[in-house]
Amino acid sequence: MVWRKIRIFLDMIKFEHTIFALPFAYLGAFMAAAGHPTWAQLGWITLAMLGARTAAMSLNRIIDRHIDALNPRTANRALPRGLLSVAEVWVYTLLSFGLLTYAAMRLNWLCVELMPVAVFVLVIYSYTKRWTWACHFVLGLADAMAPVGAWVAIRAAIDLPAVILGLGMGAWVAGFDVIYACQDYDFDRRYGIHSIPARFGKARALGVARYLHAFSIVMLAGLGLLLHLSWLYFLGVLLAAGILMYEHHLVSPQDLSRLGLAFLNMNGYLSVLMFVFTLLALTLK
Repeated sequence: MVWRKIRIFLDMIKFEHTIFALPFAYLGAFMAAAGHPTWAQLGWITLAMLGARTAAMSLNRIIDRHIDALNPRTANRALPRGLLSVAEVWVYTLLSFGLLTYAAMRLNWLCVELMPVAVFVLVIYSYTKRWTWACHFVLGLADAMAPVGAWVAIRAAIDLPAVILGLGMGAWVAGFDVIYACQDYDFDRRYGIHSIPARFGKARALGVARYLHAFSIVMLAGLGLLLHLSWLYFLGVLLAAGILMYEHHLVSPQDLSRLGLAFLNMNGYLSVLMFVFTLLALTLK
């Protein structure tokens, strides 16, 4: 019974989507450590990431459960169906925040001091769709904290490369969240949920996503120049740009049928690819 509940919970928070942010966190850690973080640092960064993302997703499901119940796309989630109780999900949420807190304490003092800021962003995101179409940028900010937080975990400082990396990842996440929101265009407009597609239409929203992804590539390329990384890093950036271009090729305002492939597979490939090529560049350097 307990294992079944855990499996339902992991499915509810889409635990496998951790692959989007975790490689970027490792990327920040390896850059901050010039390619040589300790295993202990990587371990605590991993646990902090798992705690932060699990807590954020759990809160999102609790806060949005009534909206999810109305939306045909999300009505099958665990809370609307009664497969988990709100109290049970709160337990997972508090345990996850506890894991984040403990991991931050094991890293350094600045991680602990900045943790309330991170928690605030993770909590406030779920409410933003109720009052602003800029909610996608708040999600981008929340995910941008992954590489910046990993950098802080290594150096106990927020340096310019960390900010540029955070901007690159934040724009990437915000862009594919705008694309993902296109599938809820009709529902959002009907129930007054705020998003860029609902406010400006699907065609303009996809245009905004393209600009965000272009900005992301510029930031990643600029980061490579700032850190004097080898051609391998820039090859990774070039391949990432190609993946984003293909992602936009898969969707259009009239056809969102391949959105699942664009959102899950392509973005997962991109994050892993960027980490691998960055690691190679740092190792050879």
